[in-house]
Amino acid sequence: MDHNIEVSQSTHDLELVIITGMSGAGKTVAVQSLEDLGYFCVDNLPPALIPKFIDLVEGSGGKMKKVALVIDLRGREFFDQLFNAIDTIGVESKVTPQILFLDSRDNVLVSRYKETRRSHPLAAGGPPLEGIQAERALLDELKGQAQTIIDTSDLKPVQLRERIIQRFCMSDKQVFNVHILSFGFKHGIPIDADLVFDVRFLPNPHYIDHMRPMTGLDKEVSDYVLKWSETQQFIEKLYDLVSYMLPHYKREGKSQLVLAIGCTGGKHRSVTLAEYFKVKFEEDSYYTYSTHRDVEKGKREG
Repeated sequence: MDHNIEVSQSTHDLELVIITGMSGAGKTVAVQSLEDLGYFCVDNLPPALIPKFIDLVEGSGGKMKKVALVIDLRGREFFDQLFNAIDTIGVESKVTPQILFLDSRDNVLVSRYKETRRSHPLAAGGPPLEGIQAERALLDELKGQAQTIIDTSDLKPVQLRERIIQRFCMSDKQVFNVHILSFGFKHGIPIDADLVFDVRFLPNPHYIDHMRPMTGLDKEVSDYVLKWSETQQFIEKLYDLVSYMLPHYKREGKSQLVLAIGCTGGKHRSVTLAEYFKVKFEEDSYYTYSTHRDVEKGKREG
């Protein structure tokens, strides 16, 4: 979009990311990753000050094009202020914030608090789980408004950093991302998925001895999974469904769709199909990437 360089138009090009989510889920890693991508980052900004901060950005003459704000909600008052601030800047500045919500399973968050010997800000001196549950209830509505949700339960910091870079490195070009995630149902359903499909009905390479140690990234396994008529019928129907939905998600304002495909262990069938659909949607000119959550885990059942 070509504009004259004037102060009055600066916020039309502004990319604003609000980083929030569960305490202990990785917001520090997220803000460091966005800083590396050239975002001007502000940590722990009170939500009520967001409109004033946007006013300052307007006064920069367009020098700040990418801004990330870390918002920790410590109570219902902060929660209400955040939604009021988002409404205000949407009307007055015509900036649409992208909300990045970081989540993690309760047991993982408890473990992280025990490792760091920190107390949860909402626990009031009690067990961390009490604070985690209170925070989750408080943030539930905000999570529903988020354009990007990342479950960090099984991610190392470097993996979270890679995920954020994949998501935001091209966001200034308004790219719609399709993230295809393979997983194993025996390890739990990913909480950051938009769509979940179960492929456990397909023929399983796990029961072929020499294929058992392999994964869907190996051609022999992939060829085996894809050769069956039920696999080809499933691929055709799922492709028709998702390719129909993607433009509607994009029009609704989502910047990313997480398509999760699960088999029993997340090693063979789900990996094969995740890689297959990655190529299919790349051919449709979507920015597409795949991750395989459980492919490296111990003993699995395909």
